[in-house]
Amino acid sequence: MSILPKKNQLGFFEIRLESIGGLGANLAGKMLAEAGVLGLGLNGSNFSTYGSEKKGSPVKSYIRFCDPDTEIRAHSPIEEPHVIGVFHEALYKMVDVVSGLAPDGIVLVNSVRGFDDIRRDLQLDYGTLAVVDALGIAVEEKTKVNTAMLGALFRVCDFLDPEAMKEVIRKTFEKKYPHLVEANIRTFERGYHEVRFQTYEAPANAERKSFSRLEPLLGYETQEIGGIITANANSIFKDLSGSRQGFLPKWEMEKCIHCAACDTVCPDFCFVWEEGEDKKGRKQMFLKGIDYQYCKGCLKCVEACPTAALTECREEIGFAEKHTVKQKFPMVLGGNY
Repeated sequence: MSILPKKNQLGFFEIRLESIGGLGANLAGKMLAEAGVLGLGLNGSNFSTYGSEKKGSPVKSYIRFCDPDTEIRAHSPIEEPHVIGVFHEALYKMVDVVSGLAPDGIVLVNSVRGFDDIRRDLQLDYGTLAVVDALGIAVEEKTKVNTAMLGALFRVCDFLDPEAMKEVIRKTFEKKYPHLVEANIRTFERGYHEVRFQTYEAPANAERKSFSRLEPLLGYETQEIGGIITANANSIFKDLSGSRQGFLPKWEMEKCIHCAACDTVCPDFCFVWEEGEDKKGRKQMFLKGIDYQYCKGCLKCVEACPTAALTECREEIGFAEKHTVKQKFPMVLGGNY
């Protein structure tokens, strides 16, 4: 008798994890598949897709489970998942994280916000929404987001055995990081117990959300000879807020000596400067603030600041919008420097 709660036409129960590089979704997918295969005797597979392997870039991890007598011959990305785990809620700004979800599907989101706010941003009409403060748990336990999300995923996928996952955690960490074993098990247990659920009933005629796959703008028929891109650069329009992993730098003007150490180490165009005069009437550049549109939360500026004018701050909803100081691009508007 099958223990899988649902199966598609091929006999698979499918899970898709949406994340950004650095939060551990790839490892979480491997551990989740391992717990189902070794702990319950299911057939399973796991693989991930991502672009450049860097912190902050979008990542997807896929897990398929099926009964022991069913062979897995499909290795394509999961387009119609039964469960979606969103490791970083701001991903909705860049990626349609709930595409392909069935009307009775389940979405797990790492967030501290209310159900209705998350539902609105994800454009989730119906289904079950699960919310857990995975980042808060990870900060308190000094671990990573992925273990807390795994705990919540095991609560969502109640056919899986939590004890099998704990054994996988021990085996994963005990050789290289034995001091992290118990902390990660506590993180897993807290994720399992602290996840909250809200179900939005689907009407009888509800349809699955359409799956959208990003297509490249230039292909073999439209690529310029020599690989030249003739479009003008547009990096001033980029928004890196979706790459932050829950933390950003907070600036205190009273402590700042305008030494520009932060600007020297910043890999992006975050710090806004303005010309002024010092106490002796000499011209000098003064820091006016941070344009959080370009901040991916690397916190290199915090490490470089000699006066603690920049400190690490856990990001709260609306903080960046309230405290951002916008960059000025006079040449874009036809002006002069």
